[in-house]
Amino acid sequence: MRYTNGGELLVAHLKSLGIDTVFGIVSVHNLPLVEAVDRHLRFVPVRHEATAVNAADGYGRARGSIGCALTSTGTGAGNAAGSLIEALSSGTAVLHITGQIESAYLGGGRGFIHETKDQLGMLRAVSAHAATVPSPQDAGRILREATAAALAAPGGPASVEWPIDLQYAAQQDTGEAAPTPDTPRPDAAELAAARELLASARRPLIWAGGGARRARPELLALLETTGAGLLSSNSGRGAVPEDHPLVLGNFATTPACRALLADADALVTIGTHFRSNETADYGLELPGAHIQIDVDEAALGRVYPARHALHGDAATVLPALTEAAARADTDWTARVTAVREDVRAALHEDIGPQAALCDALAAALPRGAVVARDVTIPSSSWGNRLLPVHDPRANIFPRGGGIGQGLGMGIGAALARPDQPTVVIAGDGGLAVHLGELLTTAQERPRLTLLVFNDGGYGVLRNMQDAYGARRSGVDLCTPDFARLATACSLPYARVAAPADAAPVLEAALAADGPTLVEVDLAALGPMKRPFTPPVKVPTA
Repeated sequence: MRYTNGGELLVAHLKSLGIDTVFGIVSVHNLPLVEAVDRHLRFVPVRHEATAVNAADGYGRARGSIGCALTSTGTGAGNAAGSLIEALSSGTAVLHITGQIESAYLGGGRGFIHETKDQLGMLRAVSAHAATVPSPQDAGRILREATAAALAAPGGPASVEWPIDLQYAAQQDTGEAAPTPDTPRPDAAELAAARELLASARRPLIWAGGGARRARPELLALLETTGAGLLSSNSGRGAVPEDHPLVLGNFATTPACRALLADADALVTIGTHFRSNETADYGLELPGAHIQIDVDEAALGRVYPARHALHGDAATVLPALTEAAARADTDWTARVTAVREDVRAALHEDIGPQAALCDALAAALPRGAVVARDVTIPSSSWGNRLLPVHDPRANIFPRGGGIGQGLGMGIGAALARPDQPTVVIAGDGGLAVHLGELLTTAQERPRLTLLVFNDGGYGVLRNMQDAYGARRSGVDLCTPDFARLATACSLPYARVAAPADAAPVLEAALAADGPTLVEVDLAALGPMKRPFTPPVKVPTA
């Protein structure tokens, strides 16, 4: 195939992936790409390169596929690095196309405009795959290889730098397919031993991580065959809908779930990293009878010992376990369902007046609608646990823990699913990181409700300092008048100042066909019954 320039080739490639929306910032070093995308697809001009990647990430997660971000070279590519780290951390597929200076000057160190030292090395450090387009004859191959790398398990972002002269050049593409990696298969003896363990287990538990998202029917079959309880990491939420009576959810470190783990005679874990914040800094104890499934061989036994380490794809491995698994004791299954209700009721009580917001969202949102959660107290305390998730594509949050990424992810998700409302949960501190994206929201008008929980600063760190220190440092911030800010950005505005406000305000916002900024005035709403502090260790004398 021949294309008039690189932009036309890129559009053809994106269409083959089903991508209809691209996020980025136009530059002299990506102009042919942006112009072609804008002619044939939808180009969303975000206000920061980090948001371009976050939005592409959210778009891909909401669709269960891949998103695309366009940035400039040098500083522009550098601005995207933090969000690439997030996509790498979460294993989500993003195709990041960045410009590059003219190919004749690459590596020359002349100070060419937008030139930076070893941009490819930087991209390799923050991406699952990175490559340079070396010629117009190779661009198509490079794009397909990058896409294949982003989509291959365990996934992650793939970055392609494209010299500007080669973007303008006519392209010749032979169309050869990218090589497909072999799917790993577990050792036969290990699999047989794991089957034998599950055949004898009467108090089994399952732990679903992000890798379980690729094996939803197979996971459900194992769960219902065994009558086990299903714990999840934050990333594994929704792999089985959370209204299922056997889903314990993201509550592993609660006393009741710790007791279940202590009494379990088998634990099957699927594609989880056992992150520090989900294991009480690795203080959580797991059963010795641990079957671990992961497509990433390096993950097996990395955090917790595995009696049976199964290197393979969960969708292939789980049916083999289900065939051999026995039914749990009825009193064990009854205990699981009781613990499920108890941990939710306890958290609902602890969050005090914020429970009204959680309840209103759960009632008003269509099943499977996206809630994009930035790193903030409501997200970390109840949004990541109590607010139900029924579809892993709806479970969007910064898995690497970086603040300020929620709005960009929400914009991408809302444009990926224009027929459903999307909600963003953000704090005033996190929103300020990319406040300019309010203008993107106003310009693109997605069906998005932005819930800003305003406590005048970084509430999580404030609570830590109040609990462990004698003074506050860096946590109290100047906060805008959100009503006036919304007016300035031509955004509808509403305010929640009491629990009774939550349901009517959220119902109206979610019914709107465009964006709404909803301020949750935490000073007026009142405090949680138990101040939230993150699950990290603070050395004290």
